[in-house]
Amino acid sequence: MSICKRNVDGSQPLNEVRTMIAHTFQDAFSAQWINTHVPNATHDLMTLRRLIPWQSIIDRLIPFYHAQKGRNGQSLRTMVAISMVAKLRQRSDRQVVEGIKENRYMQYFCNVPDQGLMTFVHPATLCKFRKRLGEKGIAIIEDAVFDRLKHAPAIEVDMMLQDSTVLESPIIYPTDVRLLYKAFDKMAILAKKAPIPTWWDEAEIKTLWRAYHLDKTQPLAYLCAFYLLFEPALETFARHLGDLPKGPLQTKWNDPLETLLSLDEQTQLKLEGHLRIANRLVSLDDLDARPIQKGKRHPKTEFGTFLQLSFNRQGYMITAENFMGKRDDKTLYPNTLERFCQRMEAIPPGAVTDLGYRSPTNLKLSHDTFEVVFMGKSSDVDDDHQEASLKARSATEGFIAVAKNLRGFGRSLYRGLQGAKVWSLLNQCAYNLKKFLQLYHHEALTEETLMKLHL
Repeated sequence: MSICKRNVDGSQPLNEVRTMIAHTFQDAFSAQWINTHVPNATHDLMTLRRLIPWQSIIDRLIPFYHAQKGRNGQSLRTMVAISMVAKLRQRSDRQVVEGIKENRYMQYFCNVPDQGLMTFVHPATLCKFRKRLGEKGIAIIEDAVFDRLKHAPAIEVDMMLQDSTVLESPIIYPTDVRLLYKAFDKMAILAKKAPIPTWWDEAEIKTLWRAYHLDKTQPLAYLCAFYLLFEPALETFARHLGDLPKGPLQTKWNDPLETLLSLDEQTQLKLEGHLRIANRLVSLDDLDARPIQKGKRHPKTEFGTFLQLSFNRQGYMITAENFMGKRDDKTLYPNTLERFCQRMEAIPPGAVTDLGYRSPTNLKLSHDTFEVVFMGKSSDVDDDHQEASLKARSATEGFIAVAKNLRGFGRSLYRGLQGAKVWSLLNQCAYNLKKFLQLYHHEALTEETLMKLHL
């Protein structure tokens, strides 16, 4: 077990507490090391290292670990920093670990000493760390950074800009035939683990799959051919699952069976000519992904989760919420407005949205709350506020474009709705830190803010 030192300033005697996770951290670098290896004091990561409230985050994450059970945990200070820099640099788990080994500024930001640098963490540990924290734990990290900026105050309560988009899931473009082909792969995995010989003709499946790719002019014909093979195979799969002895394997595969039964029903509806199918499956790997149309010319349909965003006029991302399937902007507006005011602990003077949020209820709610309300029509505001409102609406599209193309909100690499929420929270934290750096470099922050942030 590790020994946690609660006092690091030396002013009082040290109290030793035996724990499985360190409650505090100490700087791993000497002044000489800093002067030699990271001499640029204005580097972005040097600035953010001083800005982020590391100890506050650690204190709030400790409850996610058992006090005495389990192996010694990795340093929370290091794990949180790696998670942040991965999104700041838009790198995968493996890439960010390699980057820390090669880049001294990343090493300094993550507080990884030279001793053991080559083996300080395995990339898979980052995945386990996110699973341990979940949405609740990652929200603590994002909230701590946001509060630090808000109370500086680097984030101003000037205006609420609201819009929605789609956070795509990490799946290949779905087709009905591909889903049935993938279903055979899922059943084959169970057959291998049981172990049970496969109960369908694999050569016939592969031949049909090749023929489908060579001739895509008759998708319904091939869908029918696959379905005639899939339906009896699914019935046999259900019988084999029922014959398995009660245990982890049977329990683990009950949910996939339900998914395949849903796919069977969905395929029947498709063959019957139904064009709109509720809760349509588009992937057997990401069951929460849904087809969503946002009225764009290209791509007409995106596959993932619905993402509701709000910004202030500076461009900070105030709220980010993920939902499964298409949602009506009109119904999301009141909750997003409430969350915006709660996070900012104040009511902004104005709100700007597009026509998708416009409804008599939302207009009445907004006029009761804000001085200026713009919901897609110039007539919503008087001449004095019209130009500012139109510019704010244009800025919203720019903020979302930056978020999707440069800040990781284009596609989530984590599966499921919970994975999309974790992805959004981590990228929201990185987005706001990047926005702070942008304003900091352009000298757009007040002296009071810089003093409070010790910059």
